[in-house]
Amino acid sequence: MENLIECKDIVKIFRGRGIGGASRGFKAVDGISISIKKTGSYGLVGESGCGKTSFARSILYLDPPSSGKIIYDGTELGALSRKELRGFRKRMQIVFQDPNSALNPKMNIHDSMSEGLINRKVPEADRVKRIKELLELVGISYSYRNRYPHEFSGGQKQRIVIARALTMDPDFIVLDEPVSNLDVSIQAQIINLLSDLKKEFSLTYMFISHDLNLVSYMCDTIGVMFKGRIVEEAPSELLVSDPRHPYTRRLLASIPGGAQRSGAEDMTADEESVETLATRVASRHKEAQGVKACPYYSFCPLGDGECVSSAPMLRDIDGGHVVPSGHKVSCHKV
Repeated sequence: MENLIECKDIVKIFRGRGIGGASRGFKAVDGISISIKKTGSYGLVGESGCGKTSFARSILYLDPPSSGKIIYDGTELGALSRKELRGFRKRMQIVFQDPNSALNPKMNIHDSMSEGLINRKVPEADRVKRIKELLELVGISYSYRNRYPHEFSGGQKQRIVIARALTMDPDFIVLDEPVSNLDVSIQAQIINLLSDLKKEFSLTYMFISHDLNLVSYMCDTIGVMFKGRIVEEAPSELLVSDPRHPYTRRLLASIPGGAQRSGAEDMTADEESVETLATRVASRHKEAQGVKACPYYSFCPLGDGECVSSAPMLRDIDGGHVVPSGHKVSCHKV
């Protein structure tokens, strides 16, 4: 299947404050290379602050990467002029975590959904027809079009945000923890809605979350992110059933019943106490400063001198399969 998006060695550095801030910048994304197939779903998981949203914003050029290439359907976005990039905007949309901040509280729903269509110079009659179709599609009555965001529940607002993203006829949608602020029962409704919309409009998704269960249900491929890097990538079923990186195993073991399901029970890290982990992190933190150490070294029960001397690259592992499995791991010990 052809790739819709190819990211090559993406780096995103946020400048520090004051004079010489560039040299003290924080590297939120550190050399990520991934591909997302057309009509596929790529899940990006990791703890808060690992760089998931920064990476997604770089892909969409909402906040362009500091270095690296993003190729969208054969076109390198970094080589486009501002006017040319504007033409690509309609093909890439994002649904943010908090619908309350995504919707303007001073605009009714019809006006909020009309903005993008007006910018594209869509005639009013066509705008009204499109908005009506999409609202009804996501389960919001068109008769509510003149209501304001505060008059809707959290789940309804997220449906409206999804419908607004679809007004642009996108190929690719980034879903940045779209259900984390919602009740569990409402989460299931939104997830089912997103699955139905993907099939109906042949969409490509990047699904960002810290919930591995949810991502494994929604996505074909999962990338596990830690401190700005992809430490493991594999087809969803393979990653959940046969995790290789110590961090992925720890994530799966943290889910109730996760160690038994993932086969992670053979990993000593899963049995460790909080005190043991805290002691190791404290003792190794200084050791890893100023060297090209593995980013997970301070937390890893398998780490040794090799992990301090060089950071591992993301590499393919065959797992004994005749056909390459697509399983990639960034670890010297795998």
